[in-house]
Amino acid sequence: MFEVTFREKTGLQTEVLELNMGPQHPATHGVMRIRVWLDGEVIQKAEVIIGYLHRGTEKIAEHRSYYRFLPWTDRMDYLAPLSNNLGYVLAVEKLLGVEAPPRAQYLRVILAELSRITSHLVWLGTHTLDLGAMTPFFYTFREREKILELLEEVSGQRMNNAYMRIGGLMADLPRGWTDSLRAFLENFKKELREWHALLTKNDIFVARTRDVGILRPEDAISLGVTGPVLRASGVGRDLRKDDPYLVYGEFSFDVPVGERGDVYDRYLVRMEEMHQSVRIIEQALDQLPGGPVLLEDFKIVPPPKSRVYTGMEELIHHFKLVTEGFLPPEGEVYAAVEGPKGELGYYIVSDGSANPWRLRVRPPSFINLQVLEHILPGHLIADLVAIVGSIDPVFGEVDR
Repeated sequence: MFEVTFREKTGLQTEVLELNMGPQHPATHGVMRIRVWLDGEVIQKAEVIIGYLHRGTEKIAEHRSYYRFLPWTDRMDYLAPLSNNLGYVLAVEKLLGVEAPPRAQYLRVILAELSRITSHLVWLGTHTLDLGAMTPFFYTFREREKILELLEEVSGQRMNNAYMRIGGLMADLPRGWTDSLRAFLENFKKELREWHALLTKNDIFVARTRDVGILRPEDAISLGVTGPVLRASGVGRDLRKDDPYLVYGEFSFDVPVGERGDVYDRYLVRMEEMHQSVRIIEQALDQLPGGPVLLEDFKIVPPPKSRVYTGMEELIHHFKLVTEGFLPPEGEVYAAVEGPKGELGYYIVSDGSANPWRLRVRPPSFINLQVLEHILPGHLIADLVAIVGSIDPVFGEVDR
């Protein structure tokens, strides 16, 4: 709690006021309620109340086969559904002891980084809108629309793509897709430079974000924070570097870190992360191998439709996988990816049946959100909006 209260600053006799922000409030970035206790305009205490969007996703997994649960992962962080797909299929593949073909691994990296960019674009547009700047919202959503069109060409869906598969991907790229992606990336690099010119040294934006919502590195670590919020506090933890999965070890990229751990540093980190994602995608396109995008182990992967129509054995495998699913070995696994919000992990316990015996998600938004109660006290109520936006929570992931 701040040592100097509003009463001591002004000499006025005031009473502490309890105020509810939300649960329906545009600046909460989802269905969240924050109870704040104010001394004048200074926050003395804050309590974050969640659970308004709870759907029992992890319990549902126990009653679905491994294939049938895949679309549910799209609905958690609905701004980056492909990242959710990726973490889940990597966990199931680890349980089965299989790996996707090389081409599928490179394409998964490309899709994961596009998801990171789309997620950060929504954050940047809405965050600046919260602070009173309307123009960046139109720019960022225009670029996001271009990515969604690319994803629609690949998967048939703009969002909730469910494009990842256990053992690879649903299908290969459509013809000419990589050329369209390269054209987008070239233009996007110019857009990023324009946004920096618009915001990074803007006096109003800096005044609203610099030295606001400071999260010290030791506090971030003790609270289990990951992702851009952790890196903005000066801790360069990134699973793509520290525990490489897929083919991230093949690429050259930097992990941006902040110095003060304030709202402004969280802005800078995410801006640079979009630039680094472009670097990764360009390298993946240059090194993209040929070959299949899905395993041909028909005990866990459905056979191609062309072979189902002509072969009895393939027809039997298809029928059993669709109606019963596959039977993984007993055991437990944990697999995690560096999602746009931080470490997104899946812990699966198998009893050898077609459904997970237990599935637990480690959602970065849920864990990162707890820092609000830690850093809000002492700030003005006007700073609350900036701080919440800088954490970038998605409540489909928080509540699940």
